[in-house]
Amino acid sequence: MVSDALALHRQVCFAIVGASRAVVSVYKPILEPLGLTHPQYLVMLALWETSPLRVKDLGEKLLLDSATLSPLLKRLEQQGLITRARDVDDERALAIRLTDAGAELRSEAEKVPAKVVAHLGLSLDELETIRDAATVLLDASRP
Repeated sequence: MVSDALALHRQVCFAIVGASRAVVSVYKPILEPLGLTHPQYLVMLALWETSPLRVKDLGEKLLLDSATLSPLLKRLEQQGLITRARDVDDERALAIRLTDAGAELRSEAEKVPAKVVAHLGLSLDELETIRDAATVLLDASRP
């Protein structure tokens, strides 16, 4: 019997979207005590690596457009975790900086990866292999 190329279980897009939804749902209860949604967590991860970041650079790093990023940043600012201000080197650009509270939240967030790994029940090596394969797919799909 010839396998159907249009069978749902054979579609890369279906597997990726399903896995993405499932993994993000694992993060939700873990992030709630931190007061963060998953997209907000991604913003904070980027800022814990480098702060300040221009909005444009943050959007590129997170693969988000400004229309999606702006409301996330507004909520994080209202929570007192970041500030938004004109960049001193380029007044046309908006710089995002961690506040003291935002920087301090990192110590609580350091527990997140281990909780996610424990919940998923996969080894760290397995998860890194999946991440690396997803990164190859992401890179291959970019124009």
